[in-house]
Amino acid sequence: MSVYAIGDVQGCCEALERLLEKLKFDPAADQILFAGDLINRGPESLQTLRLIYSLRHSVMSVLGNHDLHALAVYFGRQRSKKKDTLSALYDAEDAEVLLEWLRECPLAHYDEERHLMVVHAGVPHHWSVAQTLSLAAEVEQVVRGSHAHDFFCEMYGNLPHCWNESLQGMERLRVITNYLTRMRFLDEQGCLELTHKQGLETAPEGFKAWFQYPRNDDLKILFGHWAAIQGVTGVTRFHALDTGCVWGGNLRAMNVDTGEYIEVESRD
Repeated sequence: MSVYAIGDVQGCCEALERLLEKLKFDPAADQILFAGDLINRGPESLQTLRLIYSLRHSVMSVLGNHDLHALAVYFGRQRSKKKDTLSALYDAEDAEVLLEWLRECPLAHYDEERHLMVVHAGVPHHWSVAQTLSLAAEVEQVVRGSHAHDFFCEMYGNLPHCWNESLQGMERLRVITNYLTRMRFLDEQGCLELTHKQGLETAPEGFKAWFQYPRNDDLKILFGHWAAIQGVTGVTRFHALDTGCVWGGNLRAMNVDTGEYIEVESRD
């Protein structure tokens, strides 16, 4: 049995099919952990979600910001964005089945045996494993529940920018969501800076990449979201899986037990 983690597919179904072939992926024996952003921006969001859904018994995916946006448009009746490539998915006869499955995906996945966590954007250095899972569960419960529409209506926004346990309601849910699905740069106190989206050298004064701060545990973290760093963190236990397939880069998989990276080039 092999367990692989795969970075942001973002609707690049053809590349995903070639990557699975290269891995010799056997759904009866192997498992895939997706780091979120399965869909949007690429040309084949519907085909991608259908493929992953067909493998659902051998797949775990966390939610990325593009996945949450797709759910917000479909279930929360939010407005599509100019660069969205989701219309074929929304119009498909199996759209509700596919998006209900996506809606059940967690924001953070923890493998206790391997002491490994998969998230879309990362884990701030001031959150423990238990705290991260607990806070993620708060958002997951709302996304899956009868008040999801209210959450999707107020999900967007950069404030509050810093975690505080006393936060309540939508402000609390929004900042948790932003840490787990949009985070790149933090300051020493763990406050978010969400406007800078390029490489490490673009960090504003007083901020660093979230993975450049020391943690007081030995947790291994696998994440996507940040294509601009080209899959390089400089920290052995933090693995960047988004290598920009949708932008003409590669689609990356990682064997979580050996640490080997396997990639295919984008043809889109």
